[in-house]
Amino acid sequence: MSKPSFWQPAADAQAGTDPRLRAPSAQRNRDAILAILTDILPSSGRVLEIASGSGEHAVHFARALPDLTFQPSDPSPDAVTSIAAWTRESGLGNILPPLLLDAAASRWPVEAADAILCINMIHIAPWAAAEGLFRQAGRLLKPGQPLYLYGPYRRPDRPLEPSNAAFDDSLRSRDPAWGLRDLHAVAALGAANGFGAPAIVEMPANNLSVIFRKR
Repeated sequence: MSKPSFWQPAADAQAGTDPRLRAPSAQRNRDAILAILTDILPSSGRVLEIASGSGEHAVHFARALPDLTFQPSDPSPDAVTSIAAWTRESGLGNILPPLLLDAAASRWPVEAADAILCINMIHIAPWAAAEGLFRQAGRLLKPGQPLYLYGPYRRPDRPLEPSNAAFDDSLRSRDPAWGLRDLHAVAALGAANGFGAPAIVEMPANNLSVIFRKR
């Protein structure tokens, strides 16, 4: 699988020898996301990250939250290789080897998690990926445990921001199955899989933190 155009080689990577990728958005949003995660994640346990991408988020969060163990994953072999390289470079001991995992798969190679993160995925994937995410999160999480989503959304009570409208058009031009999701539809998917109504936190650059908890 070729890597999406929004990934690029790490700035300090040696051409052809360093598999680390960099997502510019990860540098911009990681601290704002971490501030939310610090409040909602358990004090200890295993945090499963779905669609970890380059691996930069996993390293940043694991460094800041050393009492948690992070399990990154991604459907792209290029991403899994990058995650492993970032993990090695970090020297952190609380990041598990990345899993090759497609959110839409009928089964995941995971049997336990105390929290699940999914950042900037459901608008850059077919709707089946969101369905798989909630189906498996409903299986893995216990009552009260969080499923955290981050990204831009459509909200029926307000017009789409110009930057998000342009982003949505760009995504749909790449793949008609992609695009910003309706927040009510995502909440309904959560309810159908055993989650309560989400808490919504406004984030920079017209993004949202959407926090579900298992009922």
